[in-house]
Amino acid sequence: MRKNRRIAALAMAAVLAGAMTGCQSKPADTTTAATEAATEAATEAATEAAGTYTPGTYSATVTGMKEMTVTVTFDADAITDIQLEHEETPGIGVPVCDTMPGQIIELQGLGIDAVSGATLTSNAILEGVADCVEQAGGDVEALKAVKPEVVKEADEELTADVVVIGAGGAGMAAAVTANQAGKSVIVIEKTASMGGNTALAGGALNAVDEGSEEALARDDSVEFHYQQTYEGGDEQGDPELVRKLVTEAYDGVEWLMDLGMEFQPGLFTVTGGMWERAHKPVEPEGSGFFKTYQAYMDEHDGITMKYETTAKHLIMEDGVVTGVECEGKTGNKVTVTANNGVVLATGGFGRNVEMREKYNEETKLWPTLDESIPSTNTTAITGDGIIMAEEVGAQLVQMGNIQLLPLGDPETGSLSGNIEHAVESRIFVNKEGNRFVNEGGRRDEMTLALFEQPDTLMYIIMDSDGYPTGDEVNNFNETINDLVAAGRAYKADTLEELAEQIGVPAENLVATVEEYNRHCLGGDLEGQPDEFGRTLFTDTAQENDGINDAPYYAAARVPTVHHTMGGVKINVNTEVIDTEGNVIPGLYAAGEVTGGIHGSNRLGGNALTDTVVFGRTAGENAAAFER
Repeated sequence: MRKNRRIAALAMAAVLAGAMTGCQSKPADTTTAATEAATEAATEAATEAAGTYTPGTYSATVTGMKEMTVTVTFDADAITDIQLEHEETPGIGVPVCDTMPGQIIELQGLGIDAVSGATLTSNAILEGVADCVEQAGGDVEALKAVKPEVVKEADEELTADVVVIGAGGAGMAAAVTANQAGKSVIVIEKTASMGGNTALAGGALNAVDEGSEEALARDDSVEFHYQQTYEGGDEQGDPELVRKLVTEAYDGVEWLMDLGMEFQPGLFTVTGGMWERAHKPVEPEGSGFFKTYQAYMDEHDGITMKYETTAKHLIMEDGVVTGVECEGKTGNKVTVTANNGVVLATGGFGRNVEMREKYNEETKLWPTLDESIPSTNTTAITGDGIIMAEEVGAQLVQMGNIQLLPLGDPETGSLSGNIEHAVESRIFVNKEGNRFVNEGGRRDEMTLALFEQPDTLMYIIMDSDGYPTGDEVNNFNETINDLVAAGRAYKADTLEELAEQIGVPAENLVATVEEYNRHCLGGDLEGQPDEFGRTLFTDTAQENDGINDAPYYAAARVPTVHHTMGGVKINVNTEVIDTEGNVIPGLYAAGEVTGGIHGSNRLGGNALTDTVVFGRTAGENAAAFER
C-alpha cells in the first residue's frame, strides 16, 4: 500500500514538473515560484515513500573509470548519507564524486543526468546507490523517476580578446599562452571541468634535450625523434608539422617547468614510443598539467572558464571567424565573441562510434570499430570541433588514421589497471601463454596482432622489479596490491602459479619467459632483435635481467580506441586551412582536433607533446591576430 501511494505521488510530481516546463516561454526570472513548487512537489513525493527503507548502512562495489565502493546510509524515511571510496581521475571523475552524492541526498532521487565527459563515473555512482537502495528495500525505479527541475537561464553575450574552445591539454596551453601575451581569454568547455583526454593520459611526453647527458647516453637527438615520428607514421605526416613538433618539444617542457610543473628524474620509453625520451610528471596521469594551469590562473587575472557550455557553431563574419555560438547547461544560448582569434581545441572523435566506423571504411585498417571496441577517451570526445570546422569550410585530412592500443581495461577500455611501467620491463602473452608480437614496436602493429589472438585478449607479464614492495603505483596512481586485491591484476610466487591464475598453459608461459630472458642476456648475438623484431630489453647492466624476480604479475588487456590522428588541416602557425588551400582568418586549431601531424600511427608520448607545442603556438597567434 505504501509503495503504491509513493508511486502515485511521484507521478503527480512528474505531471507538475512537466506543466512547469511547458510554461518556459516566459522569461526565466518569472518561473522562480513555479520551480520551487515543482521541486517541493518532487520532495513531497519522495517523502511519501517514508518507511520503505530498512534503516541501516549498505555497500556496493561498482566500476567507474576504476573500481569504486559506494556506501549509503538510510533511516526509515530517507537517504541520509553517501560515502565513496574511489580512485577516479582528478579533474574528470573526482568532481563528480565530490558533488553527486550531495545532489542525490538533496533530491532524494536517482533521476540525475550523467555529467558530460564523466559518464562512467556518474553512472557508477548512480548504479552503486541504486544497489544499496535495493538492499534497503527501496523502490529503485520510483527513485529514478524523481528528477531535478531545470530552469532555462537567460541568454548570454560574452566578449574576450581570445576565445578557446575546449579545456583539455591543447586548449589550456593556448589559454595560458594567450594570457601571457596580455590578452583576456574565455575558455568554453562542455564538461564540468578542465582535463579532456589529457587528464586520462599516462602523463608522459616525448622531448629531446639535445646535447644533454641523457640524450647523448641514449644516442638520441631531435633529428632521430623526427625520423622515428615521420617514419613511424608511414611518412604521411606533414614534414613541416613533424619538424615543429620535435624541434619545439623540449622548449615546451621548460615552459611547463617555468610554470611550476615537476617531472620525475630520468627518461623512459612509452608503449609505442620507440625510444627512451619520455618525461614523466610527478603528478599521476595528466593531472599535473591541469594543476599547473590552474595554479597559473589562481595567480593571474584574465582567463574565464565557462564550464558545461557546449560549442555548437563557429561565427563567421565577412570570411573571418569571430566567435562561437554555444548552448549553456540549461539550454540557454551563449554567444562568445573574440576581439582577436578563436582557438579550436575540442579533441578527436574516439567516442563517436558512427564517425570512427565511417572513416575506418576509408582505410579498412581495423576489423571493426563498432560499439564492441571500447575507448580510452572521455565520453565528451565526439568530434564536435571537427564538425564545426567543416561547417565553415575547413579541410579535413587523414580522417581514416585512427589509433588503437592493445592496453585497454577489459571492462571499461580505459588505460587504468595497466601494470607496466616501461616497455623494457614486460612482455605480452596470449591465452596460450605465448608471445605474439614485438612489444617494443608500433602501436598499430601490436594491436593488429592482438586482434588475431584468441578472444582478442592478452596478458601483460612482468616481475617485481617495478613493484618491490607492492605499494608502488603504476602510471595511473594505482598500487599493484590494490589491483591484485580488486581482481584486476594477478600475483604469484612462481610462473606456474601465475599461469594457473590466468588460465594459460604453465609449460608455455615458463618457456616463453625463459626465451625472453635469454635475449635480455644477449640472445644469440647481443644487440640483435629477437624472433619478433624486438630490440628493447631490460638493461643488461642490471643485476637481474629479464623476468626472473618473484613475485610475478599479470594483467588482462584488450584493444581500445585511443587517438584519432585525422582532423582539421593546419599549417605551422596553427591556422586552419580551407578546402581550397587558403587560411581561414581568425581560426586556429591545436591538439587532437587537428590532422596531418602524426600520419598513420602516432608514437607513444607524442600526443602530450603535441598539446603543448601546438597549443602554445595557437594561443600566441590567436592573441596576435587582428581583424
